Amino acid sequence: MPSYGAPITIEQAKQAAEAAVAEMRKHNLDMTIAIVDAGSNLVYLERSNQAGIGTVDAAIGKAKAANGIKTPTKMIEDMIIKHGQSNLLAVPGAFPVEGGVPIIIDDKVVGAIGASGGMPVDDGAVANAGAQGLQP
Repeated sequence: MPSYGAPITIEQAKQAAEAAVAEMRKHNLDMTIAIVDAGSNLVYLERSNQAGIGTVDAAIGKAKAANGIKTPTKMIEDMIIKHGQSNLLAVPGAFPVEGGVPIIIDDKVVGAIGASGGMPVDDGAVANAGAQGLQP
C-alpha cells in the first residue's frame, strides 16, 4: 500500500478536477467533484449548476474515505456486498459507495477525489478520470 506524500497543491487539484469535469461532460452529467489533500482537508470543490445539494457532502465524504484507506471507495462497497463485511458500516468516515479514488503521484497518496451526482459507476468513472489527470 502506498504511503502518504506531500499534500496535493491547488494547481494539481484544479488539474485533476479539469480531467474529472471533462469525463462528467462526456456523459452529460451534473455532479459535484471534491478534492482533499493527504490530510483529508478540502482543497477544491466544483459543483455543476444542476447537481443536487446532497452531492456536495457525498463527494467530500467519498474523497475523505478514499484518502483514509488509500484505495477507492468501491473496495469498501465490495467488501460489504460481496464479502459480507457489514462491520465496515460502523467505521467512522467509511463511505461504502463507488466514487472516491486516491490521487497517487510518484507512488505516494497526495490526496483523493470524490464525485457524486450520477449512478455509482458514473461517479467512479469521473473520479478515476480525475485521479488519472495528474499522471504523466
